[in-house]
Amino acid sequence: MRATVTPMKMNVKVLAPLTVVAALGLGTVAPHAQTPAQKVGFVDVAQVLAAQPAGKELNELQKKANTELGDLDKQVKAIDAKGTAITAADKDKRATLVSTIQAKAKAYDAQMTQLQPKMTAAEKAADTAVSSVAKSNGYSIVMDRNVAARSGLVIYAEDNTDLTAAAIKALK
Repeated sequence: MRATVTPMKMNVKVLAPLTVVAALGLGTVAPHAQTPAQKVGFVDVAQVLAAQPAGKELNELQKKANTELGDLDKQVKAIDAKGTAITAADKDKRATLVSTIQAKAKAYDAQMTQLQPKMTAAEKAADTAVSSVAKSNGYSIVMDRNVAARSGLVIYAEDNTDLTAAAIKALK
């Protein structure tokens, strides 16, 4: 009886690793369905938004705010550059400039908040236009060109993958 048990144990010890190896080997030989190549496109979302009235309005407001607040900020920095040579009049002027910057920034923020519903509608229109163009041209993935470039995610893309002009055209 002992003789029949021992060969069985040896067979299990030998066959177990062989079974695992055989299963792995067959898994690599099994045919796999090939997925078709996926077309990837790019869109400059900022351009698509700027092509709409709300986007133009937002860009103008941002330019105005940047110019006005930038000029005031330069004045504050000029006073700060004086360091310990700052006078009492400079301190007063600086305090006035800082409070002016804060008040104007708050006013611009309020204007941008009022513009938000229009921008939300513009973003939805842009999404619809991009989706429509992508689907009609067989693209399965569309990325924001600026985000892809800034992040380093994409370092090269052919010009024919840019769907920006087509998306802007689809808006109209």
